[in-house]
Formats: sequence, structure tokens, C-alpha cells
Amino acid sequence: MQQFIDQINGVEITTVSAIFRLVLSLLLGSAVGMERKRKGQIAGIRTFSLISLGATLAMILSIYVPQEYLGLKNGDPGRIAAQVITGIGFLGAGAIIQMKGSVRGLTTAAGIWMTATVGMAIGVGLYVISLVATVMVLFIMFVLEEIEKKIHVGAESRIIRIKVGEIVNDIEPYRTALTQHNAHLVNVFADYDYTEPSTRLNLVVLLKDNTDYIRLFGHLKNLYPTQSISLANQLSI
Repeated sequence: MQQFIDQINGVEITTVSAIFRLVLSLLLGSAVGMERKRKGQIAGIRTFSLISLGATLAMILSIYVPQEYLGLKNGDPGRIAAQVITGIGFLGAGAIIQMKGSVRGLTTAAGIWMTATVGMAIGVGLYVISLVATVMVLFIMFVLEEIEKKIHVGAESRIIRIKVGEIVNDIEPYRTALTQHNAHLVNVFADYDYTEPSTRLNLVVLLKDNTDYIRLFGHLKNLYPTQSISLANQLSI
């Protein structure tokens, strides 16, 4: 047992230490990937496991090649490490989706980058640091998310489009209704058609992730003779 511990903690890359680092990298990468898959992200257990494994193997190679061919026990891990950090940026960018001003996947992209860094740390033998870093990543993704929900941070700007079958002269009922649903009215754009008559309202609001749109729209519908309600991103106004 002591011989095994000495091998995995040694600066020299051996078959035993390399396999141990790869297995540990697989487990820690899978833990982060499992959390992302739980959220319905495309990048899940397999993706994060491969990223962590790849980063670890790259670090092992960066130490092993100089060790075997140049006789340098510590190698030069900085060269390949720099390329890993650069290359992982492309995977992170692929996880980010941008649609009409709404950006999704930033947390997954950050998780990909962090998982690669954890894999690199395992590759150089920083096992305790890697475990602590993984626990901190999971803490951020699990615990801090719940805290965000409880204190109602992370509101996003949206446009609620409403068509009313009469001329709307008072916006306060909409402001009151939005406040009751934890939404904040930022601005109002109105288009009056006196020939129909009708009013088209664009309400710029800050909405929480947990906003119940069905109940909110039902409340707004009853304020005036509403013909239609739709939700849009702010950049599509």
C-alpha cells in the first residue's frame, strides 16, 4: 500500500500513477457533468468526463516526454498546458447559445473551462486541490443556485407585448399586477390606433427565472379587454 501511495505522489510518471490520475479525473469530471445533465444541458457526463480526461492526459504527456527523452524529472508542463487552456475555449464557446440577444450556456462554458483546469491539476499530482476545486464547483452549481432563487437575483430583461381592444389611458394597473408577480416595470412603449380603437403596449420588464408566466399573463389579460399577449427579448422590440 505504501508503495502505491509513493508512486501516485511521486514526481515521476509511472504506469500506476498515470492510471490513477486518469481514473480520478474521470470521476471528478463525471461529477460536474452529472450536475449539468441534470439541468438538461447538452454537455453532460460524457462531455465533461472527456474534457477532464483529455486535460489530465495532456499534462501527463507534458511531464512524461521530457522525463523519458530528456531526463527531466519534472518535465515542462507549461507548454502543453497553455495549449489546453486555449483549445478548451473553443468547446466553451460551442456551449454558449445566442438567440435574439438572449445568451444561454455561460455556466456550462465556465464549467467546461474549470473541469479542464481540474484535469490539468490532477495531471500534475495535485489530488487534494483537485478534489477541493471539484467540491467548490458543485457547491457553486447546487447551493449558490438555490441562494440566487431565494433572494430573487438574476432577473432578465424582457418585453411583454399586449394588444388591447380599446385606448389605454392608465398604465398603473399593469405596474401593480407586475409587482404582485415579482416583476419590475422598467419602461413602456405605446402605439395608439384611434380608428379601431386599439392600443399596442410594449412593457419592458425585469423577470425572475421562476416567474409563472401563465398566471402573470392571466392577470394582465383581465385588466383591459385584451386581444393578445406575447413575450419577447428586449433586442427584438
